[in-house]
Amino acid sequence: MNTIKQPAVAGLFYPAEPATLHRQVREFIAAAENVITCTPKALIAPHAGYIYSGPIAGSAYATLGPAAAGIHRVILLAPAHRVACRGIVYSSASHFQTPLGLIPVDRPIVEKLSELPQLNLNDMAFEEEHSIEVHLPFLQEVLEDFSIVPLLVGDATAEQVAEVIEQIWDDSGNLVVISSDLSHYLDYETAAEMDLKTSRAIEALRPEALTYHSACGRTPVSGLLLVAKKHGLKARTVDLRNSGDTAGSHDRVVGYGAYVFS
Repeated sequence: MNTIKQPAVAGLFYPAEPATLHRQVREFIAAAENVITCTPKALIAPHAGYIYSGPIAGSAYATLGPAAAGIHRVILLAPAHRVACRGIVYSSASHFQTPLGLIPVDRPIVEKLSELPQLNLNDMAFEEEHSIEVHLPFLQEVLEDFSIVPLLVGDATAEQVAEVIEQIWDDSGNLVVISSDLSHYLDYETAAEMDLKTSRAIEALRPEALTYHSACGRTPVSGLLLVAKKHGLKARTVDLRNSGDTAGSHDRVVGYGAYVFS
């Protein structure tokens, strides 16, 4: 039976009108500077409202470039903000809806992953959650025929996240997307300094250098770093800004980074 996960933050975090959303996402991607040419295995990109983090997310998705044609499945790992979750949770939905259309969930892969002890079914956690949803219009703009494996990370370890990623790592048609913002509600200068340290830790594949305050998605980020180090990937920062650079004041900012792993 098909069940559709309806958007929760269309019209709030991003435009609900399809033509406006299409145009805005394309502008974010087109505005990306110093785009790295590579075949990405994974990305880290932010998940705030587009007015704040859209330009940085655009920098991440611009790196897909010609490689986008070979990507057919996207594994999204994001922190759960709204509902306290045990382990890593998945949805029973067959599709996720955005103003740009329906995206199928790869149910066979979800069922395979659900055999891991850290995976739990929790539809409630997805109902009002934005951390996966805001990435979907970007994926719809840059990819063609693709499915998603949406997972929310709650009370879990980096090792448990790494085990999930390892299950799908060998398929060349897969892309891993980690959804995370960086520092929260510091003044501009303090945030910039902390986010630079976080970026250096990510580039060095050193999850042990990340703290609770480094990133709201520290656990999924750390899990990816463990896998990237094991498989000899290189991580590069493609954009690093905060809300003071995009649409907010400098008094209390949120940091955003875009990273590519290849």
